[in-house]
Amino acid sequence: MLPNVTVNPAAEKFMRRMVRFSGHGDGAGFRLTVSAGGCSGYSAEFTVEGAPLAGDEVLAVGDLKVFLPAESRLMLDGVTIDFSDTPTASGLTFFNPNAGACGCSSSSGTSAQPPGVAKVDISSIRRN
Repeated sequence: MLPNVTVNPAAEKFMRRMVRFSGHGDGAGFRLTVSAGGCSGYSAEFTVEGAPLAGDEVLAVGDLKVFLPAESRLMLDGVTIDFSDTPTASGLTFFNPNAGACGCSSSSGTSAQPPGVAKVDISSIRRN
């Protein structure tokens, strides 16, 4: 079952560009793997694949295909995905309105994310 997830226009634009410039062709999609971990509760990786892998479900964002494995579907329910581009970092961000504040004290004053927000840097891109 597909999650109730919102993909904001900036994140959609980023995903579309990744797919378009991947060279995988018309059936390609953006594969997003999200698991539990990290201060914000999310650890994520993304790739562009020519087709969904076994067990993936396809989330249609317009004509963009987002391939989601089972664990990702569970983690993304109720989450808003956006894209942030600042002078110091660029990447997808995940906002979960139901997540609590981080209590691990690993945040460094100026770069701390609001509660329930995870950032996935462009450096996490893997090429298969």
